[in-house]
Amino acid sequence: MNINLPNFNVKNLVKEAGSTISRVVQLTEEKLGTTERTEYDVHFQNLAERADVTKTWTEKIVRDTESVLIPNPQNRVEDFIFEKIEKSKPKRLSNLEHLALDMIEAGGDFGQDLPYGQALIKVGQAEQKLGQCEHDFIATSGICFTQPLRKFLDGEMKTIGKERGILETKRLDLDACKNRVKKARSMLGQQSKDGISPEAVFEQAERDLRVAQAEFDRQSEITKLLLDGISTSQASHLRHLHAFVQTQVRYYKQCGDVMEQLQRELANLGGPTPYIPLDLSEASASKSSSAVGAAARGTGNNHSANAVTSGHKPSQPMHVSTDQMQRARVLCSYDAKDHTELNLNANEVIFVVECSPVNEDYMYGKQGLMKGLVPRAFVEMLDEEHDVTL
Repeated sequence: MNINLPNFNVKNLVKEAGSTISRVVQLTEEKLGTTERTEYDVHFQNLAERADVTKTWTEKIVRDTESVLIPNPQNRVEDFIFEKIEKSKPKRLSNLEHLALDMIEAGGDFGQDLPYGQALIKVGQAEQKLGQCEHDFIATSGICFTQPLRKFLDGEMKTIGKERGILETKRLDLDACKNRVKKARSMLGQQSKDGISPEAVFEQAERDLRVAQAEFDRQSEITKLLLDGISTSQASHLRHLHAFVQTQVRYYKQCGDVMEQLQRELANLGGPTPYIPLDLSEASASKSSSAVGAAARGTGNNHSANAVTSGHKPSQPMHVSTDQMQRARVLCSYDAKDHTELNLNANEVIFVVECSPVNEDYMYGKQGLMKGLVPRAFVEMLDEEHDVTL
């Protein structure tokens, strides 16, 4: 029976073992401070420091981005395992999609002809669209941002780490050779030992030192070239970052479009309590207008409390008592445009009072326990003797 055994080079094994022991001794002496060590030049140290900072922050950015995209840590672990075994990731429903299915099912049970059931179905369908937008956003962000950064960490940074490890090994060999040269030089002039003269030992130590110095210099240049390439990698990372931002912009734009469509659909349903769409642009304009008004008041141009204002809706008075109000009859029905207004029914009697400052379009009204703004054109004052004229 023939058994093929691998061919071991005993001399190489012995040589490697001797080199390893020499490195361990050198490193131990450096830790104890009993020997000198070769220091890297300032340029190399700066490059190495920049590489370490790049690696640390890139790892954190990748980890944080993945946490944002996939908040569930268990799902992230599953995706990582499936990626390593080169199998497709499992398709799982997001929280939005679970919510959507439950809303649609509940709307069907409550009744598709009833306002609440119809609204639940509409909202559920919108949540489904948002869930699909979220899936697309996660997939696109992985392709354009996290995957390239992780490829950089698993590729270039690992190669740089490996070459820096080899350079450190060459540095330990160089310093060990330097120590042997010093020791051999101190032995010159003494008697031969084991048939080898001190001069021969010194010459061999110098030859080993020259070889170690050449290998160290060559490995140092290789490592420097790799470290210099990090600046190019960061330029590539900047392009990936721009792509990630564009992906986010598209995602939030799609979500905004879905919600705008949902608001229109809910408003079209009507019913006893119709949905009042929220106009974000108008709210933003109101905030800007309030800020401008506050700045104008701060300049010292004080106006009378009874000054007439127009344009935007007035702010509601903070303190209004019933005896300050006047009775008014609603001329025709009015549906409130937003939560600051009252719904009015034709011929009902409500209490109203002027806004502060007075506004030519609106008054402040009280309808039972409800309070809010009412359009001046929709009411007729009943207590004429207390009517306030503009």
